[in-house]
Amino acid sequence: MANTTSGTTIFEKGFSISDIAEEAYERIGIQGVSGYQLKSARRSLNILFQEWANRGLHYWEIANNNFTLVADQAVYTMFRSSADGTSSTTAVFGVDDVLEASFRNNNIDTPLTKINRSQYQALSNKTATGQPTQYYVQRFIDKITVTLYLTPGSTEAGKFINYYYVKRIQDAGDYTNDADVPYRFVPCMTAGLAYYLSIKNAPERTQMLKMLYEDELQRALEEDGSSTSTYISPKVYYPES
Repeated sequence: MANTTSGTTIFEKGFSISDIAEEAYERIGIQGVSGYQLKSARRSLNILFQEWANRGLHYWEIANNNFTLVADQAVYTMFRSSADGTSSTTAVFGVDDVLEASFRNNNIDTPLTKINRSQYQALSNKTATGQPTQYYVQRFIDKITVTLYLTPGSTEAGKFINYYYVKRIQDAGDYTNDADVPYRFVPCMTAGLAYYLSIKNAPERTQMLKMLYEDELQRALEEDGSSTSTYISPKVYYPES
């Protein structure tokens, strides 16, 4: 007789913030949590998500968007969260960085070069107008600004800058919410929260839980991303004549 399986692959979708907190508390030897303990766990989970932003790119948080060019306007603003501004020239919130961009005209893209502050500062005429070829990103506490060079002129107005950007991981929010992470990161998220909670509740377990967390996170980071084709060509040597 064949074994019966669930036929589903949605565990992480039913694994709420409260479930994550309970699992993490159980790993430090605490059961039956409620009230302030859940509040403390949710706060630690939000801090954990922010710490992940310092661990490099998370590919599930990369998104694509565009903004319309305005004649004689070089600077365009995106906000880090909806609470930082009630309006935006790009109508995009939760942006942490812009990775790459292109000038789009009738669905034909011309890539832009990303430059740093020193390179932008070295440009002699920052008010020169024309089709943008470069962009400079400034990352502030509450917003991201994209400065274009050249500044769009009247012939570029109404056309688009298409760009890929890094989104912030969403806050934990209500205890009934799912976490804004893919299933691959559920193990390291739970291990990381247990590590954070142990600092406050079970310091004798902190070192062990830290090692487990770092191990789980490393595996998840190695798996994250998208695969590409790899071509290997042999190197050929010819004897001297």
